[in-house]
Amino acid sequence: MAATKLVIVESPAKARTLSRYLGRDYVVKASVGHIADLPKSKLGVEVDDDFKPDYELIHGKGKIVKELRAALKGKSALYLGPDPDREGEAIAYHIADRVVPKSYKGEVHRVLFNEITRSGVKNAIASPVKIDTDKFEAQQARRVIDRLVGYQISPLLWEKVRRGLSAGRVQSVAVHLIVERDRAIKAFEAVEYWSITASVSPAGQQAATFKARLVEVDGNKIDLAKLREGKKDEAFFIADEKQAAGIVGRLEGRDDWQVTAIKRSARTRKAPPPFITSTLQQEASRKLGYQPRRTMSVAQRLYEGVDLGEQGLTGLITYMRTDSVRSAPEAVEALRAYIKGEYGAEYLPEKPNAYKTKKAAQDAHEAIRPASMELPPPVVAKYLKAEELKVYTLVWNRFAASQMKPATYDQTSVDVTSDECVLRASGQVMKFDGFLRIYEEGRDQPSEDDDEGGALPELTEGQRLGLAGIEQAQHFTQPPPRFTQASLIRELEENGIGRPSTYASIMSTIIGREYVTQDQSRRLTSTQLGELVTDLLTESFPDILNVEFTAGLEDHLDRVEGGSEDWLTVTKRFYDPFKADLERAKVEMPDVKGRVEETDLPCENCGHKLVVKWGKNGEFLACPDYPDCKFTSNFVRLDDGTIEIEEPEETGEVCDQCSSPMQYKWGRYGKFLGCSAYPECKNVRSLNRPVPLGLACPPTPLGCGEGEMMRKVSRRGRVFYGCSRYPDCDFALWDKPVDAPCPECEAVFVVEKTTKRAGTVRRCPNEECDYQESIGEVSAEPA
Repeated sequence: MAATKLVIVESPAKARTLSRYLGRDYVVKASVGHIADLPKSKLGVEVDDDFKPDYELIHGKGKIVKELRAALKGKSALYLGPDPDREGEAIAYHIADRVVPKSYKGEVHRVLFNEITRSGVKNAIASPVKIDTDKFEAQQARRVIDRLVGYQISPLLWEKVRRGLSAGRVQSVAVHLIVERDRAIKAFEAVEYWSITASVSPAGQQAATFKARLVEVDGNKIDLAKLREGKKDEAFFIADEKQAAGIVGRLEGRDDWQVTAIKRSARTRKAPPPFITSTLQQEASRKLGYQPRRTMSVAQRLYEGVDLGEQGLTGLITYMRTDSVRSAPEAVEALRAYIKGEYGAEYLPEKPNAYKTKKAAQDAHEAIRPASMELPPPVVAKYLKAEELKVYTLVWNRFAASQMKPATYDQTSVDVTSDECVLRASGQVMKFDGFLRIYEEGRDQPSEDDDEGGALPELTEGQRLGLAGIEQAQHFTQPPPRFTQASLIRELEENGIGRPSTYASIMSTIIGREYVTQDQSRRLTSTQLGELVTDLLTESFPDILNVEFTAGLEDHLDRVEGGSEDWLTVTKRFYDPFKADLERAKVEMPDVKGRVEETDLPCENCGHKLVVKWGKNGEFLACPDYPDCKFTSNFVRLDDGTIEIEEPEETGEVCDQCSSPMQYKWGRYGKFLGCSAYPECKNVRSLNRPVPLGLACPPTPLGCGEGEMMRKVSRRGRVFYGCSRYPDCDFALWDKPVDAPCPECEAVFVVEKTTKRAGTVRRCPNEECDYQESIGEVSAEPA
């Protein structure tokens, strides 16, 4: 019997999994993402015609649309099953618009696959809905507004700064946050303070010695909290070594040490809720070192289905783009049964743990959880890639922990007094591990709990103590920490900026556009370009860079989705002031390309003081006597603002005219090869022609295994490495290939990158491999 119903999803992997569950009555096809979008070559929004979007078929999707139309012929029903979010709604809308002919007599349904399991798929098919036009219009409003911002500010940056730059409504705010944090760190003035710690013990019990820290002197309580908040004048603290030594001197040798207060309390630590998109990305960054885009790519595969051998393609987690911490009652019951059987009834709370979703959340989907409690990580481990197992285990353990009892502690605080000085000791002992048996949440920064000691000896108020030793230590207040991708995502979420589907792309964009760099510790630092663009946009487009304004727009988009606001009204309200700012910026925004910054560095050729100019590749040093003197050089800015000429990078090649080493150099037209014997030898060579590296293109799944790796230069002057068989093989890398196999996955070569901040780091080009290490020496690049 021929199939009578057609299901269209966006992913081929998802289509294969659904086919397994739906049976012979259904044909399942994939649109492979969006089929229509705004054109890349123009604005694509009719501003004067109620912001009408000019959607067109995406290049290469004509064949897919033709195949989908053919598949629809003769079918009694069409089920549109792209992901259950705004993007998915837009895909479904455009499929219905472009694939379904007006003459079609069958039914058109929207189905929401929140989990791709047999029961989840059957339930979704049995409960179809209509295309949510409010949700589609919310996505359309975001798309139109972002296009108006990006396609009208970016050309302005090309004109004023350099080509290839981009501005985005959310990405620019993210960069702004990093810039402001970096400036706060640079402006931070550390304050010195001293701590005093005494080692004391009950008489005759040296084995029971414990440490207590000074908290009060002559009735003045030490207030480090205010000191760290920058309220130095309001806080009492030990300010210098002399003051500390004076206190230590008056306490040494005294015999009046005694316990003056004991406070005992029970402390509980509750389990965290199941993952939402942002917390999954944060935790995968902390614990696995995965960037958000990688985390979401792995999670997408786990959601769409993994081949489990005889069980076939099976979805392992629920939908991974969500801001809700709620879980389906049946899933919670299954989890409680699992906890009782696996860990015992003592780990199971009397009632299910309940978690409150944040007020600003859309709450459209469940939290991220395992789709079935019958498939724990050890059962499916042999079917999963390493990164899939790591993410799945993370999701599993977090969900399992969310329905376990809290961890409990006995906490004790003891005050010890001598000569009007009070010192305090704190300790805690875990009574019951609770959820901590299987999961502990990662942290970006140390917690105050880290100072808690273990068990204190049995003490009583009034008990006399002996002094075993006393020491003083110098400290300095610390600036706010640099953002990591994890902490930046948390900051964006807490400020209501962006939504679950946007965080990964934001991180990739701001790093890829060179507005931000990331070191080995995954700390984000704004580049000079990022600071410059942020300053220009802040001056010309204050609303675009305003956190509250951006968060407010997200609220209005949510209202459009909820049906309480019209997308056109929201768009007009945004565009009218933006247009006025845009027109003013075209006139008033400084032309950085023409800016010249004087330095004290002498020109190597003629002695003139060099100046900083802007070229198509950014800032460079140049002689002001151009064109009579054509000296140029790349440079670096040190943390104190000092400018130094960057030492030329050796290439491992020799000059074919004088046999001196060739070096990478920078000029007004970008990077080139120049002789190190300049000016005696003026031999130069362009980097534009491909140069073979003597390394084969890696085999599947990375490359083709047939071509040769070549050093190439992009249109923007950036060196990269790609296969000689391009365009048949589009494998390419930004980092330099090195003729050494990966020590973990045996990839045919590794890649390395050198920066002043992180040094030289080698890693595996295979994203599924976690190999990465720092090396002491920079290898010569293959000729």
